[in-house]
Amino acid sequence: MILKPMVRNNICINAHPMGCRAEVRLQTGRVKAFRDRLTNSGKNGRGTPKPTHVLVIGCSTGYGLASRLVAAFGYGADTVGFSYEKEPSSTKPGTPGWYFNREFDALAVEAGLFARTFSDIDAFSDAAKDKAIELARERGFQYDLIIYSLASPVRTDPETGTLYRSVIKPIGRQYAGRTLDVFTGKIAEATVQPATEEEIAQTIKVMGGEDWQLWIDALDKAGVLGRDATTLAYSYLGPPFSWPIYRDGTIGQAKLHLEKTAQALNEHYQDAKGLRAFVSINKAVVTRASAVIPVIPLYISTLFKVMKERNIHEDCVDQMIRLFAERIYRKGETQIPVDTEGRIRVDDLEMGPSVQNEVSARLATVDESNLHKLADPDGFRNDFLRAHGFEVPGVDYEQEVLSFE
Repeated sequence: MILKPMVRNNICINAHPMGCRAEVRLQTGRVKAFRDRLTNSGKNGRGTPKPTHVLVIGCSTGYGLASRLVAAFGYGADTVGFSYEKEPSSTKPGTPGWYFNREFDALAVEAGLFARTFSDIDAFSDAAKDKAIELARERGFQYDLIIYSLASPVRTDPETGTLYRSVIKPIGRQYAGRTLDVFTGKIAEATVQPATEEEIAQTIKVMGGEDWQLWIDALDKAGVLGRDATTLAYSYLGPPFSWPIYRDGTIGQAKLHLEKTAQALNEHYQDAKGLRAFVSINKAVVTRASAVIPVIPLYISTLFKVMKERNIHEDCVDQMIRLFAERIYRKGETQIPVDTEGRIRVDDLEMGPSVQNEVSARLATVDESNLHKLADPDGFRNDFLRAHGFEVPGVDYEQEVLSFE
């Protein structure tokens, strides 16, 4: 069978096995190329000079995968990863993350690194926490870096069994904005109705910091949370015009809860354990979610064009290299730089005034006739497809796929 991407309404519903494996190999190669820079970034003044035993909760794609790649192939860390993936069948490919996880594990073994990935356990569950604890005890280590990078539409509360669903909606009033179909080049108006109070509460349950807190509590109680460990969760701010659908919407409320959780973790564990908990505000990148949020595809496409013209464009791997080398593990520095809210910022290049002013000016005039001049929909589309194993350099897509394994 020759596999082609199956895209419906900016959602890709299949993955290419060979392409997914090739994509992870390419990303790994980029991290290895920066290894000297990473390992020379030195000690940050507390705990270990580099991560040694890293737990990544939500490890299969995007920032979670990039974090794991940098920890393992940049710093030589042992890594444990969790993400719930769909396995392939005899007739259908699995989820992209299933292939990404498998290739990561294979490359780690080749490099002589320990890696264990759990792709068949709900990362929100008690069973996942038990597995992480059991593994640490078996191998006699404690986690010194815990990365929380889960992005899920649903979460089952492990205590009550209640299923919660997240939504991406504005709060208080409907939101209308222009959206871009990057596969057709069509720009259209999109309207999203406001969320109900129940939808807001459920989104916080899924995407907020409750489960992050449960993970840290479980690791500490079991004695596998290392002294002076660091834990990170990821978030996004974006420009003010996107706030009604994002920062001031349901997702923004969940991210605010995430920030409050970081504060609570620091208050509870910093003196006793030396734990440092941060929310890292990262740059806008292409994800499955960003492709379907109104206004975001058009904004990201325009942002990509501006940042590429200035040679400051970054993807997930670039961002995580900078987060590790210039924020978390900086040579000779005792403090991690944060903003006034205590957040790490690696969205600084995106949010620089000159970049934002140029993006805003282009968004005011962009339409279907000048789209490719002012924006980069091809770059958005390529990133989107590569996240599913398509359009990866070096892959022969005319070659028959004989197995979905």
